[in-house]
Amino acid sequence: MAVKIVTDSSAGLTDAEIEKYHITIVPLTVMIDDVVYVERQTISNEEFAKKMETSKVFPKTSQPPLGDFIKVFDELGADGSQIVCLNMLEAISGTVHTAEQAATISKSDVTVVDSQTTDRGLAFQVIEAAKLAEKGATKDEVIARTKQVRDHSKLYMGVMTLDNLVKGGRLNRVAGAISNLLNIKIVLEVTGGKLEIRSKSRGTKTVSRYFDKVYDQMKQTPTIKSIGISHVDAQETAEKIRDTIQPMFPNLNILIRETVPIIAAHGGPGAFALMYYYD
Repeated sequence: MAVKIVTDSSAGLTDAEIEKYHITIVPLTVMIDDVVYVERQTISNEEFAKKMETSKVFPKTSQPPLGDFIKVFDELGADGSQIVCLNMLEAISGTVHTAEQAATISKSDVTVVDSQTTDRGLAFQVIEAAKLAEKGATKDEVIARTKQVRDHSKLYMGVMTLDNLVKGGRLNRVAGAISNLLNIKIVLEVTGGKLEIRSKSRGTKTVSRYFDKVYDQMKQTPTIKSIGISHVDAQETAEKIRDTIQPMFPNLNILIRETVPIIAAHGGPGAFALMYYYD
Protein backbone atom coordinates (compact mmCIF):
# COMPACT_ATOMS: atom_id res chain seq x y z
CA MET A 1 0.00 0.00 0.00
CA ALA A 2 1.47 3.33 -1.09
CA VAL A 3 1.97 6.27 1.26
CA LYS A 4 1.55 9.76 -0.16
CA ILE A 5 2.86 12.97 1.42
CA VAL A 6 0.90 16.22 1.77
CA THR A 7 1.96 19.51 3.37
CA ASP A 8 0.89 23.14 3.43
CA SER A 9 2.54 25.98 1.53
CA SER A 10 4.50 27.20 4.56
CA ALA A 11 6.97 24.37 3.90
CA GLY A 12 10.20 25.82 2.53
CA LEU A 13 10.40 23.46 -0.44
CA THR A 14 11.83 24.23 -3.85
CA ASP A 15 9.80 23.50 -6.98
CA ALA A 16 12.36 20.86 -7.91
CA GLU A 17 11.93 19.07 -4.58
CA ILE A 18 8.15 19.08 -4.86
CA GLU A 19 8.35 17.48 -8.29
CA LYS A 20 11.15 15.03 -7.48
CA TYR A 21 9.54 13.66 -4.33
CA HIS A 22 5.90 13.82 -5.53
CA ILE A 23 4.77 16.07 -2.68
CA THR A 24 1.29 17.62 -2.72
CA ILE A 25 0.93 21.19 -1.46
CA VAL A 26 -2.29 22.63 -0.01
CA PRO A 27 -1.82 26.41 -0.22
CA LEU A 28 -2.63 29.18 2.23
CA THR A 29 -3.93 32.50 0.98
CA VAL A 30 -2.78 36.03 1.75
CA MET A 31 -4.59 39.34 1.32
CA ILE A 32 -2.74 42.58 0.62
CA ASP A 33 -4.65 45.83 0.06
CA ASP A 34 -7.92 43.91 -0.45
CA VAL A 35 -6.44 41.58 -3.08
CA VAL A 36 -6.34 37.87 -2.23
CA TYR A 37 -3.41 35.79 -3.48
CA VAL A 38 -2.78 32.03 -3.32
CA GLU A 39 0.68 31.05 -2.11
CA ARG A 40 2.88 29.36 -4.73
CA GLN A 41 0.17 29.90 -7.36
CA THR A 42 -0.69 33.58 -7.84
CA ILE A 43 2.11 35.15 -5.79
CA SER A 44 5.72 34.22 -5.10
CA ASN A 45 7.58 34.71 -1.84
CA GLU A 46 9.64 37.49 -3.43
CA GLU A 47 6.56 39.27 -4.78
CA PHE A 48 4.89 39.13 -1.38
CA ALA A 49 7.89 40.69 0.38
CA LYS A 50 7.90 43.59 -2.09
CA LYS A 51 4.14 44.15 -1.86
CA MET A 52 4.30 44.08 1.94
CA GLU A 53 6.74 47.02 1.91
CA THR A 54 4.19 49.27 0.20
CA SER A 55 1.02 47.78 1.67
CA LYS A 56 -1.37 50.32 3.21
CA VAL A 57 -2.57 47.84 5.83
CA PHE A 58 -1.11 44.81 7.57
CA PRO A 59 -1.40 41.78 5.26
CA LYS A 60 -3.73 38.99 6.34
CA THR A 61 -2.95 35.31 5.91
CA SER A 62 -5.64 32.62 5.89
CA GLN A 63 -5.33 28.87 6.38
CA PRO A 64 -6.55 26.61 3.57
CA PRO A 65 -10.32 26.03 3.42
CA LEU A 66 -11.53 22.74 4.86
CA GLY A 67 -12.81 21.69 1.44
CA ASP A 68 -9.36 22.02 -0.13
CA PHE A 69 -7.90 19.47 2.27
CA ILE A 70 -10.84 17.10 1.83
CA LYS A 71 -10.53 17.25 -1.97
CA VAL A 72 -6.79 16.56 -1.88
CA PHE A 73 -7.17 13.70 0.60
CA ASP A 74 -9.99 12.08 -1.37
CA GLU A 75 -8.15 12.32 -4.68
CA LEU A 76 -4.84 10.98 -3.37
CA GLY A 77 -6.49 8.13 -1.49
CA ALA A 78 -8.83 7.07 -4.28
CA ASP A 79 -6.41 4.29 -5.29
CA GLY A 80 -6.21 2.96 -1.74
CA SER A 81 -3.07 4.89 -0.79
CA GLN A 82 -2.56 6.06 2.76
CA ILE A 83 -1.78 9.75 3.35
CA VAL A 84 0.53 11.50 5.79
CA CYS A 85 -0.12 15.24 6.04
CA LEU A 86 2.56 17.33 7.73
CA ASN A 87 1.61 20.85 8.76
CA MET A 88 3.19 23.93 10.32
CA LEU A 89 3.21 24.37 14.07
CA GLU A 90 -0.07 25.16 15.78
CA ALA A 91 1.50 28.21 17.51
CA ILE A 92 1.33 30.28 14.32
CA SER A 93 -1.61 28.80 12.40
CA GLY A 94 -4.72 26.69 12.80
CA THR A 95 -3.93 24.91 9.52
CA VAL A 96 -3.09 21.65 11.29
CA HIS A 97 -6.53 21.59 12.93
CA THR A 98 -8.27 22.20 9.60
CA ALA A 99 -6.32 19.26 8.17
CA GLU A 100 -7.29 17.13 11.16
CA GLN A 101 -10.97 17.94 10.65
CA ALA A 102 -10.68 17.17 6.94
CA ALA A 103 -9.06 13.82 7.76
CA THR A 104 -12.12 12.79 9.77
CA ILE A 105 -14.41 13.66 6.85
CA SER A 106 -12.33 12.28 3.98
CA LYS A 107 -12.96 8.78 2.64
CA SER A 108 -9.20 8.18 2.65
CA ASP A 109 -6.86 6.88 5.35
CA VAL A 110 -5.21 10.14 6.51
CA THR A 111 -2.84 10.81 9.40
CA VAL A 112 -2.16 14.48 10.21
CA VAL A 113 1.08 15.44 11.95
CA ASP A 114 1.91 18.74 13.66
CA SER A 115 5.52 19.21 12.58
CA GLN A 116 6.06 21.66 15.48
CA THR A 117 8.02 23.87 13.08
CA THR A 118 7.68 25.57 9.70
CA ASP A 119 9.55 26.87 6.65
CA ARG A 120 12.67 24.84 5.86
CA GLY A 121 12.30 23.09 9.22
CA LEU A 122 9.02 21.64 7.95
CA ALA A 123 10.62 20.86 4.60
CA PHE A 124 13.24 18.69 6.32
CA GLN A 125 10.49 16.44 7.66
CA VAL A 126 8.49 16.42 4.45
CA ILE A 127 11.47 15.45 2.29
CA GLU A 128 12.53 12.63 4.61
CA ALA A 129 8.95 11.36 4.71
CA ALA A 130 8.71 11.43 0.92
CA LYS A 131 12.01 9.60 0.50
CA LEU A 132 10.86 6.79 2.76
CA ALA A 133 7.44 6.62 1.11
CA GLU A 134 9.14 6.28 -2.27
CA LYS A 135 11.08 3.28 -0.95
CA GLY A 136 7.87 1.57 0.11
CA ALA A 137 8.00 2.28 3.84
CA THR A 138 4.84 1.85 5.92
CA LYS A 139 2.85 4.80 7.22
CA ASP A 140 4.11 4.16 10.74
CA GLU A 141 7.71 4.09 9.55
CA VAL A 142 7.23 7.37 7.69
CA ILE A 143 5.69 9.08 10.71
CA ALA A 144 8.42 7.77 13.01
CA ARG A 145 11.06 9.26 10.72
CA THR A 146 9.37 12.67 10.70
CA LYS A 147 9.38 12.70 14.50
CA GLN A 148 13.05 11.74 14.55
CA VAL A 149 13.89 14.64 12.23
CA ARG A 150 11.67 16.97 14.30
CA ASP A 151 13.49 16.06 17.50
CA HIS A 152 16.87 16.71 15.85
CA SER A 153 16.01 20.03 14.21
CA LYS A 154 16.79 23.62 15.16
CA LEU A 155 15.17 26.87 14.01
CA TYR A 156 16.45 30.29 15.10
CA MET A 157 14.92 33.52 13.83
CA GLY A 158 16.13 37.09 14.06
CA VAL A 159 13.39 39.74 14.10
CA MET A 160 14.66 43.23 13.30
CA THR A 161 11.43 45.17 13.90
CA LEU A 162 8.55 44.25 16.18
CA ASP A 163 5.95 46.21 14.19
CA ASN A 164 4.54 43.18 12.38
CA LEU A 165 4.48 41.00 15.49
CA VAL A 166 2.40 43.70 17.20
CA LYS A 167 0.07 44.26 14.24
CA GLY A 168 -0.42 40.54 13.82
CA GLY A 169 -1.40 40.12 17.45
CA ARG A 170 1.66 38.03 18.31
CA LEU A 171 2.95 40.61 20.80
CA ASN A 172 1.23 42.82 23.36
CA ARG A 173 0.69 46.24 21.77
CA VAL A 174 2.01 48.21 24.73
CA ALA A 175 5.12 46.06 25.00
CA GLY A 176 5.54 46.40 21.26
CA ALA A 177 5.35 50.20 21.36
CA ILE A 178 7.97 50.37 24.11
CA SER A 179 10.19 47.86 22.34
CA ASN A 180 10.07 49.76 19.06
CA LEU A 181 10.89 53.00 20.86
CA LEU A 182 14.02 51.35 22.23
CA ASN A 183 14.93 49.79 18.86
CA ILE A 184 14.55 46.28 20.27
CA LYS A 185 15.63 43.29 18.18
CA ILE A 186 14.84 39.75 19.24
CA VAL A 187 15.95 36.20 18.53
CA LEU A 188 13.27 33.51 18.59
CA GLU A 189 13.78 29.78 18.78
CA VAL A 190 11.09 27.36 17.67
CA THR A 191 11.23 24.48 20.12
CA GLY A 192 8.63 21.95 21.18
CA GLY A 193 6.13 23.63 18.90
CA LYS A 194 6.46 26.98 20.68
CA LEU A 195 8.09 30.34 19.94
CA GLU A 196 10.59 31.16 22.67
CA ILE A 197 12.46 34.48 22.97
CA ARG A 198 16.17 33.73 23.38
CA SER A 199 17.66 37.19 23.06
CA LYS A 200 16.37 40.76 23.32
CA SER A 201 18.49 43.85 22.69
CA ARG A 202 18.46 47.41 21.40
CA GLY A 203 20.74 46.87 18.44
CA THR A 204 21.97 44.18 16.11
CA LYS A 205 25.20 43.37 17.97
CA THR A 206 23.50 41.22 20.60
CA VAL A 207 21.63 39.37 17.85
CA SER A 208 24.94 38.73 16.09
CA ARG A 209 26.53 37.51 19.31
CA TYR A 210 23.67 35.09 19.89
CA PHE A 211 24.05 33.66 16.40
CA ASP A 212 27.80 33.31 17.00
CA LYS A 213 26.83 30.89 19.78
CA VAL A 214 24.58 29.05 17.34
CA TYR A 215 27.47 28.74 14.88
CA ASP A 216 29.67 27.32 17.64
CA GLN A 217 26.91 24.86 18.49
CA MET A 218 26.74 23.81 14.85
CA LYS A 219 30.50 23.37 14.68
CA GLN A 220 30.21 20.88 17.54
CA THR A 221 27.53 18.94 15.62
CA PRO A 222 29.32 17.14 12.77
CA THR A 223 26.26 15.03 11.91
CA ILE A 224 24.28 17.96 10.46
CA LYS A 225 22.48 16.69 7.36
CA SER A 226 20.88 19.82 5.92
CA ILE A 227 20.93 23.59 6.46
CA GLY A 228 18.53 26.28 5.28
CA ILE A 229 18.48 30.05 5.59
CA SER A 230 15.28 32.01 4.97
CA HIS A 231 14.76 35.75 5.04
CA VAL A 232 12.38 38.65 4.40
CA ASP A 233 14.06 40.86 1.80
CA ALA A 234 17.39 40.34 3.59
CA GLN A 235 19.47 38.52 0.99
CA GLU A 236 22.71 40.15 2.13
CA THR A 237 22.21 39.02 5.72
CA ALA A 238 21.39 35.48 4.57
CA GLU A 239 24.52 35.35 2.42
CA LYS A 240 26.71 36.50 5.32
CA ILE A 241 25.32 33.69 7.48
CA ARG A 242 25.96 31.18 4.70
CA ASP A 243 29.51 32.41 4.19
CA THR A 244 30.15 32.03 7.93
CA ILE A 245 28.99 28.43 8.23
CA GLN A 246 29.77 27.02 4.78
CA PRO A 247 33.45 26.34 5.63
CA MET A 248 32.28 24.19 8.55
CA PHE A 249 30.19 22.03 6.22
CA PRO A 250 31.87 22.14 2.80
CA ASN A 251 29.91 19.14 1.50
CA LEU A 252 26.48 20.60 2.23
CA ASN A 253 24.49 22.77 -0.14
CA ILE A 254 23.08 25.55 2.06
CA LEU A 255 19.76 26.69 0.64
CA ILE A 256 18.87 30.40 0.82
CA ARG A 257 15.24 31.33 0.20
CA GLU A 258 12.90 34.27 0.55
CA THR A 259 10.57 33.03 3.26
CA VAL A 260 6.91 32.17 2.83
CA PRO A 261 4.22 34.87 3.23
CA ILE A 262 2.84 33.72 6.61
CA ILE A 263 6.32 33.95 8.16
CA ALA A 264 7.17 37.19 6.35
CA ALA A 265 3.90 38.80 7.46
CA HIS A 266 4.72 38.31 11.14
CA GLY A 267 8.52 38.45 11.00
CA GLY A 268 8.56 41.74 9.14
CA PRO A 269 11.22 43.33 6.90
CA GLY A 270 14.77 42.21 7.58
CA ALA A 271 13.80 39.06 9.49
CA PHE A 272 15.88 35.94 8.89
CA ALA A 273 15.99 32.35 10.09
CA LEU A 274 18.65 29.66 10.31
CA MET A 275 17.44 26.05 10.32
CA TYR A 276 19.24 22.70 10.37
CA TYR A 277 18.79 19.10 11.34
CA TYR A 278 21.23 16.39 12.37
CA ASP A 279 21.31 12.65 12.94
